[in-house]
Amino acid sequence: MNRYTLQSAATVPSTMSTRSLAGAYLHEIRAECLRYLRSPGFLLPTLLFPAAFYLMFAVMLGKGQPADAARFLLGSYVTFGVMAPGLFGFGMSLALERDNGLLTLKRALPMPPLAYLLGKMVMAMMMALAIVSVLQLLAVGVAGVHLSAWQSLRLMAVATFGTLPFCALGLLLGTLVKGNGAPAVINLIYLPMAVLSGLWFPLKVLPPVLRDMAVAWPSYHLNALAQTALDFPAGAAWPHVTWLVVFTLVVTALAAWRLRRHG
Repeated sequence: MNRYTLQSAATVPSTMSTRSLAGAYLHEIRAECLRYLRSPGFLLPTLLFPAAFYLMFAVMLGKGQPADAARFLLGSYVTFGVMAPGLFGFGMSLALERDNGLLTLKRALPMPPLAYLLGKMVMAMMMALAIVSVLQLLAVGVAGVHLSAWQSLRLMAVATFGTLPFCALGLLLGTLVKGNGAPAVINLIYLPMAVLSGLWFPLKVLPPVLRDMAVAWPSYHLNALAQTALDFPAGAAWPHVTWLVVFTLVVTALAAWRLRRHG
């Protein structure tokens, strides 16, 4: 890309018709989704890891457990699964794209500024929907879990929209780390967050200090909503929803400030 290309992009009118604007957003969303569908290094682990863990703990090691154990673990591993598209789809890819100059190129193109972020957000939500669908099929078909249509739809809604706080966190991480170090840094947050939120084993086995800190993690609140969707008692939903909304807005604002300041 030379100086003439940048000048040509800069001369494109800043106003677009509604149809052109919608088309730009749709093209960017389509491009992001196709990009990740064609990336088995992202797609397969994101889909298969939660499924493998669920089969191991709910089916292979779950014999002799209470009847509701497999249903409870469904909520936990749905939460664990939908964290990844936001953290890795946003965080790792943004860090890499900042390093290789793709983000700078996209800023020079005549496209709406939010199309880039919206494309990644929709991709993460679609991946979350795929993850919860696969886990529900395994729960019903292999683990013998009985789910009503209402429970299934509620869990899908919680998973799909519940990935947004992790998109915000991934966006912030992508502005803080370099591309080569992004996978390690994100894993250092992703896996401990899952453990300290009670997704892999009950919080009561943790030391009191770590147990009290669980409410600080977005995964703790998302898991509470997932368990509520499956009719397990987890208290009122609105405190968890409020916490996740506030977390998403605050972290997104910090990430936006970082992007404007540091690119």
